[in-house]
Amino acid sequence: MDTARSNRRATPGALAAFARFVLCGGGLGLASSFAVAGLASWAPWALANALVTAASTLLGTELHARFTFGAGGRTTWRQHAQSAGSAGAAFAVTSLAMLALHQVVAAPGAVLEQAVYLSASALTGVARFVVLRLVVFARSGGVPSAPSSERCQGRSRRRMEAVNGGRNRSGGGSHLLVSFSPEPL
Repeated sequence: MDTARSNRRATPGALAAFARFVLCGGGLGLASSFAVAGLASWAPWALANALVTAASTLLGTELHARFTFGAGGRTTWRQHAQSAGSAGAAFAVTSLAMLALHQVVAAPGAVLEQAVYLSASALTGVARFVVLRLVVFARSGGVPSAPSSERCQGRSRRRMEAVNGGRNRSGGGSHLLVSFSPEPL
C-alpha cells in the first residue's frame, strides 16, 4: 500500500501536471522573454532567442522531470534530446512569429514584440506539454500514471457488484477490468 501511495504522489494526474507545467513553464517563459529582450539589444534577435531557448530548455527539462511529471531522479540524455526536439519546434514557431511581425510592422514596439512572442510561446507550450507527458516522461508504454492494481481490483469488484445487482459480494474470484484511461476513474 505504501508503494501505491508513493507512486500516486510521484505521478500527478493530467490536471495537476498541467498546472505544474504552467507554473514552471510559464515562469521560465516569462523570464526567458525578458532575457531575450535584454540579449537582443546586444546581439541579433534570432541568436538571442536561440541562446535563451537552449538554456531554458535544459533547466525546464530538469524542472519538468522532477516537479511537473514526477519522473524522479535526474533526466536521461534521451529525455533531454526529446525535450530539445520539442523545444526546437517551439523555437521555430516563435522565430517565425517574430519574423512575420517584423514583415507586417516596420518598427514594432517592445510591448507588441512581447505580446507576439508570449502568444507564440503559449501555443507551443500546450503542444510541448502533450509531447512531454505522452512521450518524453511517459511511464509504462505511453500511459502516464496507470492506476495501481489494488485500486483496479477494488473498482472492478464494485462495478461487477453494480452490474450483478450486488450478488457478487463474496470477494472471491478474479475479475479483469481493462481501462485505457490514463487517469484513475
